[in-house]
Amino acid sequence: MAFCKDFVWGAATSSYQIEGAWNVDGKGLNIWDVYSHQPGTIDDGSTGDVACDHYHRFREDVKLMKEMGLKAYRFSISWARIFPKGYGEVNEKGVQFYSDLIDCLLENGIEPYITLYHWDLPYELHKKGGWMNEEIVQWFATYAAEVVKHLSDRATYFITFNEPQVFIGHGCLMGDNAPGYKSTYQDVFQMAHNVLKAHGAAVKAMRAAAVRPIKIGYAPTCSAHYPASERVEDIEAARQHLFECPPLGERVLWNVSWWSDPIIFGHYPEDGLALYRDYLPQITAEDMALISQPIDFYCQNIYNGHETAAGPDGKPYETQRPFGYPLNAMVWPVTPECLHWGPRFLYERYRLPIYISENGMSCHDAVSLDGKVHDPNRIDFMQRYLLEYEKAARDGADIRGYFYWSLMDNFEWTYGYNGRFGLVYVNFQTQERILKDSAYWYKNWIEEHS
Repeated sequence: MAFCKDFVWGAATSSYQIEGAWNVDGKGLNIWDVYSHQPGTIDDGSTGDVACDHYHRFREDVKLMKEMGLKAYRFSISWARIFPKGYGEVNEKGVQFYSDLIDCLLENGIEPYITLYHWDLPYELHKKGGWMNEEIVQWFATYAAEVVKHLSDRATYFITFNEPQVFIGHGCLMGDNAPGYKSTYQDVFQMAHNVLKAHGAAVKAMRAAAVRPIKIGYAPTCSAHYPASERVEDIEAARQHLFECPPLGERVLWNVSWWSDPIIFGHYPEDGLALYRDYLPQITAEDMALISQPIDFYCQNIYNGHETAAGPDGKPYETQRPFGYPLNAMVWPVTPECLHWGPRFLYERYRLPIYISENGMSCHDAVSLDGKVHDPNRIDFMQRYLLEYEKAARDGADIRGYFYWSLMDNFEWTYGYNGRFGLVYVNFQTQERILKDSAYWYKNWIEEHS
């Protein structure tokens, strides 16, 4: 068995997708509260106003986590629940909710992993320019410090950002996520730079505010390319393709190195600097020193990848997917190999302990006549991906954890409630929860690999 003995087996969620309680107990608006209420933005016309009502039902949900044998739970904090305006006066009821959640998790033997930002920018900050406003660097650092001040007496693991590729790329360049902007390249590269500076400022502020030692990580995403064969040429092609910066276009921010090299190496990738030079903000040595504050672990959200080979000229190219290749219910490709080669390549490049902070499958789940939810496709998916992940450990990658996405069916952003990723089935009319077959399979897997 390649997994280390203290390997972290968990599941993940995010605040807007499960909490509901969008306008109670002093919480301020966030950009998804506003965006989801606009006609035509969400596929099924729904919102996250209630979602899974986790705000009121978290004790029930933690009980389900314990029943599943989870060792850890990754969740995010709603910035606007702590600071209704994004800054200024603290909302004590918001702090108390997360404090109570952490107490409940620890009482049930579950380690909290706290993500500070999972896409839900306070709307009052958005009105002040959001990620375009350089003041957001300090706003985020102040928020991060406040969270750590209140929770680090019990929580050890904190993650700054989840998927900046999405909340800037999709939210502010492609315009198909909140806040729904189609900005210029100049603007999105400025926003990206501000996100990275906010990360660095938060790391400094969190370490200063912690009441005991904490560990800090970061959770970007991207497709994880894998080689078409074991030939050295194909392996090198896949590695190169994973870390190269793409050309200008809608997917320009969908990459690894632009978002991670500055944090770990203290500089942007050379190929990106050349490609994007006409659109970049002023980047100073002081900026890079701030951005590259040391972190303790590196997360990556990986769902799929693309087979890559070396062409006759030695350059990488993506092979054509075969006809009838496997897809999940959201028509995403199923490519287990990405969980072997992705973590391996990431560890070889960054040399930090690796966590898979999200990985999962949407299925066409339904309650059967026997009252149970049978999801053999998800079980097969999990087993195939985890067996590949184990190979990364055998190859020498320092892998420390796996968080299945998601703990429960939830509001899947612009897909609404159409995409069911959960190990727990949620009836969104009654809020009934049912453990799916995959939840019991995962429990057995955890027991066998702990």
